[in-house]
Amino acid sequence: MSDVEYLTPEGLKELEERLKYLTQVRRSEVAERLRLALEEGGDLSENAEYEDAKNEQAFVEGEIIRLEQILSTAQIIEATGRKDVVALGSMITLVEKGSKEKEVYRLVGSAEANPAEGKISVESPLGKALLGAKLGEQVTVNAPDGKLVFVVKSIA
Repeated sequence: MSDVEYLTPEGLKELEERLKYLTQVRRSEVAERLRLALEEGGDLSENAEYEDAKNEQAFVEGEIIRLEQILSTAQIIEATGRKDVVALGSMITLVEKGSKEKEVYRLVGSAEANPAEGKISVESPLGKALLGAKLGEQVTVNAPDGKLVFVVKSIA
């Protein structure tokens, strides 16, 4: 996997902090859990704490590898400063056709996407539809429930 991972400066910092936490804190905490479980002795195949700690260790190590891969292929994106066209890193205010409610999203790379925080991936259906859209333009998104139409109200 050598694809470029697009990250905002904030996203890069978040992932670097998470990696640092996993390597410097969680890794040793899990190792300590394993050590204590081994000290309990007995048949390891029947030691639930040992099994749980081994599973947690596998998860932590897998997450470390995933984050290292993302960071090794990261390309930092910054808002272009253009306010007339949607680009990676743009903050976009949308209104769904037939609604008056404004929705605000930041267009980010897939590694940083978090819809609950308003960060949508450029690879998502909405992200693909928005990329390159102009201020005031209507964009159509093919959603599972059918087509959704949004109007781009602002770009920052």
